Amino acid sequence: MNYNPPIIKMKKFVSFLLLSFVVYALQAQIKDPVKFKTELNTLSDTEAEIVFTATIDNGWHVYSTELGDGGPISATFNVDKKSGLELAGKLKPVGKEVATFDKLFEMKVRYFENTAKFIQKVKLTGGAYEIEGYLEYGACDDESCLPPTEVPFKFSGVAKAASAAVAKTEQPEKKEPEKKEEPAPVSAEVKDTAAMMELVPATPVDAATDVQSAVSSSELWKPVISDLQALGEEHGQEDMSWIYIFITGFLGGLIALFTPCVWPIIPMTVSFFLKRSKDKKKGIRDAWTYGASIVVIYVVLGLAITLIFGASALNALSTNAIFNILFFLMLVIFAASFFGAFEIRLPSKWGNAVDSKAESTTGLLSIFLMAFTLSLVSFSCTGPIIGFLLVQVSTTGSVVAPAIGMLGFAIALALPFTLFALFPSWLKSMPKSGGWMNVIKVTLGFLELAFALKFLSVADLAYGWRLLDRETFLALWIVIFALLGFYLLGKIKFPHDDDDNKVGVTRFFLALVSLAFAVYMVPGLWGAPLKAVSAFAPPMQTQDFNLYKNDVHAKFDDYDLGMEYARLNGKPVMLDFTGYGCVNCRKMEAAVWTDPKVSDLINNDYVLITLYVDNKTPLSEPVKIVENGTERTLRTVGDKWSYLQRVKFGANAQPFYVLLDNQGKPVNKSYAYNEDIPKYIEFLQTGLENYKKGK
Repeated sequence: MNYNPPIIKMKKFVSFLLLSFVVYALQAQIKDPVKFKTELNTLSDTEAEIVFTATIDNGWHVYSTELGDGGPISATFNVDKKSGLELAGKLKPVGKEVATFDKLFEMKVRYFENTAKFIQKVKLTGGAYEIEGYLEYGACDDESCLPPTEVPFKFSGVAKAASAAVAKTEQPEKKEPEKKEEPAPVSAEVKDTAAMMELVPATPVDAATDVQSAVSSSELWKPVISDLQALGEEHGQEDMSWIYIFITGFLGGLIALFTPCVWPIIPMTVSFFLKRSKDKKKGIRDAWTYGASIVVIYVVLGLAITLIFGASALNALSTNAIFNILFFLMLVIFAASFFGAFEIRLPSKWGNAVDSKAESTTGLLSIFLMAFTLSLVSFSCTGPIIGFLLVQVSTTGSVVAPAIGMLGFAIALALPFTLFALFPSWLKSMPKSGGWMNVIKVTLGFLELAFALKFLSVADLAYGWRLLDRETFLALWIVIFALLGFYLLGKIKFPHDDDDNKVGVTRFFLALVSLAFAVYMVPGLWGAPLKAVSAFAPPMQTQDFNLYKNDVHAKFDDYDLGMEYARLNGKPVMLDFTGYGCVNCRKMEAAVWTDPKVSDLINNDYVLITLYVDNKTPLSEPVKIVENGTERTLRTVGDKWSYLQRVKFGANAQPFYVLLDNQGKPVNKSYAYNEDIPKYIEFLQTGLENYKKGK
C-alpha cells in the first residue's frame, strides 16, 4: 500500500464525513437501509452470546470491525452498564466479508452485503445478570453514507450456575426487574410528559437525598409552555438579535477586506470589469453583479452549514471537546502563519481551474466564477474569521442565524468592488499594498491567538478539566495584548516586517489601546468582574483567589434537589439555563448580576438553580426518553437539562431565565439575553410578587 502523509488522509476523511452529513441531511430521514435484530443466546451455564443480525438493502453495505483510524466507521460493541457477567473477547464479525481497497480512504476495508452478523460473547459469573449498551456501525452505498448509527440492547436474567440460595430467590429476582422495566418500552403514542416521569428516577440526586418531596418529580417536570404564554411569553426567544449577528458579520468582513489576501485584488478586479467592456455602464453593471455574486456565495454557504448539520447540532458542536480543541489548534496554526512561520494556501489547481473556467465563459456565469475564485484564493485570511463567526452564532439555535452573519460578512467584502466600479477615480487614491498590510496580518495573528484560548476554555469547562481557570486565562490574555502593544510600537519584529523603525500615529494609538487593555485586565487576577471580557473569560466560580464579594453563585446545579430545598425554605426558584460556551450568559452575569439590587434579589429572595446544558459529565446511567415521537438516549447531565428546557419550557437557547413556584409552575414570563438592569429587576420583583400572591 502506498504511503500517504497524515494530512492528506485527514483531508480525505473530512471530505468523506462532510459528504456523509450532506447526504444524511437530505436522505437519511426517508431511508432505513439496515435493519438489526438482537438476541441473547445461552451457550452453557457460564457462557452466552449477544447476536446482532442485520438485513441490508440492495446496494448498501455495513462495515466490519477494527478497520483502523482514518477509515470508515467500524462496528463496535459499547456497554453502558453491566452486572453479573463479563465480556469474553472482542466483537466478532460472522459471515461473508468483502475485502477491497477503497480509493477514498486509501486503505483496505471490509464490509458485508445483504446480511451481516456480529457476535459478542459474555461470561456469566452466577446469579442475576444485566447488561445494557449499543452496537455502533457505519453503512454506505455507492453514493452516500449514513452517520454512525446505534443499535441499543438490554438483557437481564439469572444464570443457572447460581448458588442454591440465589436459585431460591430466582423468581422474585426475575419479577422485580420486569416490574421496573414495564414503563420502559416506548412507542410513538407515548408523550413527552410520560418520558419525563421515567427520566427523574434515574438521577443520582434522588438517591442521595433523605428528604421526602411533597411534590412528585413528575409534576415538577410537567410542561408549562401554555402557562408561560398566559403570562405574556413571546414565542421563540433568541440570545442574539439578527441585527447584532448582521453587524458582527459585517465587521468581520471589514477586517477581512484589509488582509493581504483581499485588498490587492480590488483594483485588479475593478479595472478588469471597466476595461473589458467598451460600455462604461455595462462595466459598472458587471461589477455590481460581481459584488452580488460574492454575497450569494457566502449566504448559500451559511445556509448550507445549518441545513447540513442543523441548528441544534451546531449548538451542541460548539461545546464539543474535540471540535473546540481542533478549532483551538486551527487558530494557533493560522496565527503562526500570520506571524510569518509559513504560508497556508488552498491547492492552486482549485483556483486555477475555476479561473480558467471563468475566462472561457461569458455572461453572468463568468462573473459568478470570478467571485468564486476570490472566495477560494482569500480563504487563508477569511477562513478563521468565517469559522469564528459561525461558531458564535451557532449558539442561537436559529437556522437562519449563520446565513444572516454571512450576509453581513459578504456585503462588507463586496462593497468596495461596487463602490470603486461606480467611482473608478477613487482607485488612484487607494492605498497601495505594502508593509502596513503585514502589520494588519500580524495583528490578526495576535487576536487569533487570544480567541484560540476561548475555544480551549470551552472544552476545559464542559468536561471539568480545570486546566484553564479564569486567572490563568486572564494572565495569558494580558501577555498576548501586551506583546501586541509592543509589536505595534516596533519593539518586536516578525520575518515579513519592514525595517522601517518609524511608528505612525495610527499604530501608536492602536498600541496605546492594546497596552491599556492589558493593564485593564490585571485586577481580574484578584476577582474584578471585568465586564469588557466577560463574554470570553471563564466564569467567576473558576477563580481560585477572589477578593470580589458582590457576586452571585448558584445554590444548586440540580433541578430536583434545588426545587425541594426551595419548598422547604418557602422561596421561589430562579432557573438559569446556561452553557460553558455561552457568550451572552457570561455578559449577563458580569453586567447584570453584579448590580447590587439584582444580586440582593437573587441571593436573598430566590433559590438559584443553574443548569449547564453542555455539561459533559455522564449520567449514572443513560436514560431513554421519547421526544416528538422519536426515542432518544440522554447520556450526559447536559443532555438531561437541555431536554428539560425544551420539553418543559419550549426553549432551546441560552441564557434562559424562568421563575417558578414550589410546584414547578412559572410566576412570570421567561427572560432571555437583555442587559437592561431595570427590566431585569422588574422581572425578578414581578415574579416575587406573583409567588407571594399564590401562596
